[in-house]
Amino acid sequence: MIEIYLIGAFLIGVGLFFNRNTVLTNIMLVLFLALQWTFTIHAYLNLNSTELTYFTFDSLGVLLLLTLSVVSVPAIIHSHIYLEGHHSPPRTQAIFLAAMVVLISAIGAAYLSNHIAVTWIFTEITTLCASALIYHHRNKLALEGTWKYVFVCAISITFIFIGILFLSLSVQHAGSTDLSFANLLKLSKKLDPFWLQLSFLFIFTGFTAKLGIVPMYTAGIDAKDKAPGPAAALLSTVLMNLGFVGVFRFYCVVANSPLHHWANLVIGIAAFLSIFVATVYMIKVKNIKRMFAYSGLEHMGLVMLGIAAGGIGYYAAILHVVLHAFVKSSLFFQFNQLYRIYQTKSIYHIGDYFKYNTTGAIVLLLGFISSAAMPPSGLFVSEFLIFRSLFEANQIIVLIAVLLLLTMIIWAFGKNIFKILFIPPIDFDESYLPKISPWESSTQFILLAAAVYLGLNPPVEFVQLINDSIMILPK
Repeated sequence: MIEIYLIGAFLIGVGLFFNRNTVLTNIMLVLFLALQWTFTIHAYLNLNSTELTYFTFDSLGVLLLLTLSVVSVPAIIHSHIYLEGHHSPPRTQAIFLAAMVVLISAIGAAYLSNHIAVTWIFTEITTLCASALIYHHRNKLALEGTWKYVFVCAISITFIFIGILFLSLSVQHAGSTDLSFANLLKLSKKLDPFWLQLSFLFIFTGFTAKLGIVPMYTAGIDAKDKAPGPAAALLSTVLMNLGFVGVFRFYCVVANSPLHHWANLVIGIAAFLSIFVATVYMIKVKNIKRMFAYSGLEHMGLVMLGIAAGGIGYYAAILHVVLHAFVKSSLFFQFNQLYRIYQTKSIYHIGDYFKYNTTGAIVLLLGFISSAAMPPSGLFVSEFLIFRSLFEANQIIVLIAVLLLLTMIIWAFGKNIFKILFIPPIDFDESYLPKISPWESSTQFILLAAAVYLGLNPPVEFVQLINDSIMILPK
């Protein structure tokens, strides 16, 4: 089935690239979503099976594939609304939709890859597709954002490749040449520690460009700012989850080696610095899309803190990346409506949103409550478990520092959101307000409700997928 999925997605992408007929474009998009969900259901029904040697439907991959498929539906819908509203030329629309389809399929394949080199290949494909989405507007700012993204991601991909080379030397020391994750896990205690250490540093650093944390977070911030809302939603959620998969799968190998505590230290430092950087920028940021992007930096920092702390933190980290994908994508989808009213990203010139788009304002308010992890947000559960893991790991000083930083983030985030919602904008012309259907916000309500449900009352199957994903980690 994986070969049908990849070939089918590629052919649909090619068809979208060359097609200029609107009806045919819509048909191909529906076909892709049908293919995406058919493949996702197939993966779930064939849990732990392997196809084409290099792809295994393990619990983590299937769980994130389900998340990807859920987010893909509103991403396609809002892309259609966005392109129609901006009257984009047919050629530009074709490139955008083709790039989005290939991006989604490449992310899905990377989730399921059981070989680090294959993960690396699909990660590179996502860079190319994301670049096409970022450059959609074809202006100077879009070019700048695209160039930065390509440059930083090229360096990150090189780092991963160097890390793979070092990893191969470590594996050779154990008398093997197989770089599949299953083999690496089996040989984890026999791997040469020096080369494994170097390998982890390079691979971890490389994947932080996709994960969106320190040190290579900068490319993602600019990309999410310059990309259209639906594309930014994917870059801020499911693509960041790809970075998490790349780090987590290799971390599982290192965690079962003598380097476990050293790896936790590396991840913990990067995670804490990510939250610190997010706090600094959230306090002063006045661009709403960059504010959402820095919020993602904070959340991924918390995820990696959970991994570094261990224990219940492993479970909380995976729960957090799933719930964050639903919450943050809803905020970026809502940005489309907000921009149509104000025609600006500057918080200085946005206000009284409840007056101009009541349904959208409710989404923004609920999105803020969810992103700030306030009850009944599902993220409250995952963050509480992360804090608990820090407490149980005796990281009391880190816990107190993180709580102080998060307090400042919530204050800064809330101040901007409430200005957008309630304070009248300066010199705003109300005579040309666009009509926005409340139904456009329905997908965001569904995503936010899903995040609450999965956090407060998760199905047994959902919990089992997470538990199976962390089963190989040391207790």
